Amino acid sequence: MDRFVLTDAQWAKMEPHCLGKTSDPGRSGKDNRLFIEAVLWIARTGSPWRDLPAHFGNWSTAFRRFSDWRKADVFVKLFEACSDEPDMEYAMIDATIVKVHRHGQGAKGGPQSQAIGRSKGGMTTKILALTDALGNLVRFHLMPGHRFDTVGVEPLLQGVDFGGLIADKAFDSDTIVADLNKRGAKIVISQHPRRARPLPLDRQLYTWRHLIENFFCKLKEFKRIALRADKTDKSFAAMIFLAAAVINSR
Repeated sequence: MDRFVLTDAQWAKMEPHCLGKTSDPGRSGKDNRLFIEAVLWIARTGSPWRDLPAHFGNWSTAFRRFSDWRKADVFVKLFEACSDEPDMEYAMIDATIVKVHRHGQGAKGGPQSQAIGRSKGGMTTKILALTDALGNLVRFHLMPGHRFDTVGVEPLLQGVDFGGLIADKAFDSDTIVADLNKRGAKIVISQHPRRARPLPLDRQLYTWRHLIENFFCKLKEFKRIALRADKTDKSFAAMIFLAAAVINSR
């Protein structure tokens, strides 16, 4: 197995946040870097855990380890470690839909207990993301595919300071505009034709919205994310955090 993802620089940022270091109490991990590569192999190929190549070790052990790390929020910490201080002169917000594979259905409590809903594309999940001015992920929110994009905006922006917000017309909402005015943030949002009093739009600045679209393209290179195969939101989010950690630190 000679194709890996992590660079030495990325691993140097991740290593202190892994479980099972020799300095940690309890059982030590055999090879944390190889385990992260195993999770990335699952993420980028979209394969079931049972198909994990033997080079990475026993698939069942790897899956249990993934579950332990997910419960301990290790993948969140790896994402934070690999993400530089965000450039919040401007923030960008957008959403993308991912189809839910049949392997991603069947969680306890049914789809209604997870961010899975029926839309025109069938069973889908919506990833609502906030990036910085460079198109690097800052945070994201999972929603059922049929929910309106604006539903998840308030919790996504809560506690985040930025100079302006760039978004498409799906986010042309009086509530969002009022919140941005209250913050004193510049509004760079494409507007619905039906808006009675159109807001001025900096069209040159608006073109930079392609950066968040580029982020989604990079994220969907990981097939397990492009076609959701994780039954629970927590497992799916863990995959997104790890993939974004790699993307942000490239």
